[in-house]
Amino acid sequence: MAVESEIRAERDYMDACRAQLTRMREEVRTMLATGAGEGEAVLDKYFNHALRQFRVQVLEELSDIEGAPLFFGRLDCPPGDLVYVGRRGVRDGDGEPMVIDWRAPLARAFYEASQQDPMGVRVRRRFGFDRHGVLTAYEDEPIDRQAEPNGLLAAEIERPREGPMRDIVATIQPEQMRLVRAPLNRTLCIQGAPGTGKTAVGLHRLAYLLYTERERLRRDGGVAVIGPNHSFLAYIRNVLPALGEVEVSQTTIDELIGLSVTAERTDDPRVARIKGDARMAQVVRRHLWSRIQPLGQTVEVEYQHRTWRLSPEEIAEEVDTVLSRGADYGTGRELLAQRLAYLVLRQMERAGNPTATPHQLRRNKAINRAVGRIWPTADPARLVFDLLTDRTHLAHAANGILSADEQDAILQTPRPRSVKAMRWTSLDLALLDEVAALVERPRKLGHVVVDEAQDLSPTQIRAIARRMAGSGTVLGDLAQATSPSAVQDWAEVLAHLDQPDGQIEELTHGYRVPAQVIDFAARLLPHIAPGLRGPASFRHSDDALCITRTMPGEKIAATVTTCRTALSKEGSVGLIAADNDIPQLHRALAENGLKHTVLGTGTETEHLTLVPVTLSKGLEFDTVIVFEPARISQAEERGLQRLYVALTRAVSTLHVVHADALPEPLAQESVVTS
Repeated sequence: MAVESEIRAERDYMDACRAQLTRMREEVRTMLATGAGEGEAVLDKYFNHALRQFRVQVLEELSDIEGAPLFFGRLDCPPGDLVYVGRRGVRDGDGEPMVIDWRAPLARAFYEASQQDPMGVRVRRRFGFDRHGVLTAYEDEPIDRQAEPNGLLAAEIERPREGPMRDIVATIQPEQMRLVRAPLNRTLCIQGAPGTGKTAVGLHRLAYLLYTERERLRRDGGVAVIGPNHSFLAYIRNVLPALGEVEVSQTTIDELIGLSVTAERTDDPRVARIKGDARMAQVVRRHLWSRIQPLGQTVEVEYQHRTWRLSPEEIAEEVDTVLSRGADYGTGRELLAQRLAYLVLRQMERAGNPTATPHQLRRNKAINRAVGRIWPTADPARLVFDLLTDRTHLAHAANGILSADEQDAILQTPRPRSVKAMRWTSLDLALLDEVAALVERPRKLGHVVVDEAQDLSPTQIRAIARRMAGSGTVLGDLAQATSPSAVQDWAEVLAHLDQPDGQIEELTHGYRVPAQVIDFAARLLPHIAPGLRGPASFRHSDDALCITRTMPGEKIAATVTTCRTALSKEGSVGLIAADNDIPQLHRALAENGLKHTVLGTGTETEHLTLVPVTLSKGLEFDTVIVFEPARISQAEERGLQRLYVALTRAVSTLHVVHADALPEPLAQESVVTS
């Protein structure tokens, strides 16, 4: 009865906090509607606009997320203070705190208080909730003595999930929190095996930095999360809003580049390795600057019925001066026009006839025509098109940088009819960005979180570096690198990011993937990443791994049966297969009445998701069924890496269904179904 009474009291307090959050939200909504605090003078319109935008943002940050409790823990601090810790701060009508934001200094004790350093805490309480966010249990941990393992903590980590990724703010471990609270001026590169929480750490670090350094980050251009594809971004989309952070751009590398063309195809592995190589930046730069050519004739500038002449020698000297300054291509072009205008102005002054201003001369048609011939405008798409489709251009730009064989490999033949007819790849877009950045520097960001960074090429990493005004958080797992153009180690990533002093950290404790699953997948590590070890898993389950071998004609039926059984249990289900096998599995599931979502199609989310293996990276499902591992491993050059990704998406149970022999590292006795 005492426990039930305590739970009722905590629920009542949760209701009171929610009522105060509603009051806080209504106060902001009223101020927004009435224009409270806004000035009436004309000069106040910019202030008023900024104030309204700020209030709109605050209103969004105060929104109540369904199923996300306002607090998840409590600290009992002598002589009797109770401090509730939650996803955002809540205050009563007098301004007194009812819930402390998990990022506040006072909340550190919830994560770090220990017997060795109590941090002023007597008891740490954790709360348990059902799937609807209703408080159902609590567990107290005395800080002054060794406590039993926390059952609620383990239950929360293992809780079945449906839909997008949840925050882990209630379960962050000390080694994770150390990285979350790393200062803004430090770039972190976090290597983490599946289930170690690297994505969650990166997102929570961003939320923490926005709490502690919001104004500085806003001045520096804001923040962004860069993910591998839209399926991944959809999976993580709710984490930051649940933590009260709604103004964060979440984008892919292609969208970050933001050019008018889109990637429509994929390079073959050898071409990808060359195009993604940092040497291509030198090739592109040489190709761009080679367009600047001397003018072999005198330029005649007519102004107010007089003609002023600029000799080829004078113009060449000005071009050399501009080039020596190291300006961007676009800036250099403008600077040359200004210097030619000043040459004419000096002639006028010597003749005692300074009737023009530099600005007027800068607009003179003769000067503009001359600049256009000497220093042509640069269209990134046109330049890269010429480079990749014209043997002469490529040979001139790549001489001494790429071998003849490498040039032949990236030369696109037959040549497309026009730039519009060109079918670009993601690596082409990174080359276009090299050109665009040489013409005009891109907008900067105060902090970026780059997830699944192990698959980025050096040229793509350079595109991110050009946008970093400050630090970054780089997340990935070298064992999951499936791109042929991917970097080989994290030190190389940091070098291309222009962050050589960045700190490389490794998360070694797995919290989400059961030991049996991670140990099975880890058999691939000596073949795909010899220098890495699998994580020490936090969880063990005797029935976490099931391998079923069938006859060739029965594998589809066996897969459907496995899916049906998995759907009878709580939690999400993911069926992962080689991309070419998705259509037949889609038909089989539909014919057997199993509702499902095909990942990447934008259809309504169902309990069962059919996942092309190329889109599986970064996702998690409570139950995963991997169909024909051999077909996954044989589908591409780095097929074993892709298979490692597929096998490690399971949070509770992994089923492997196959008729073909398992890849050699995984081979073992299997159960044959009839």
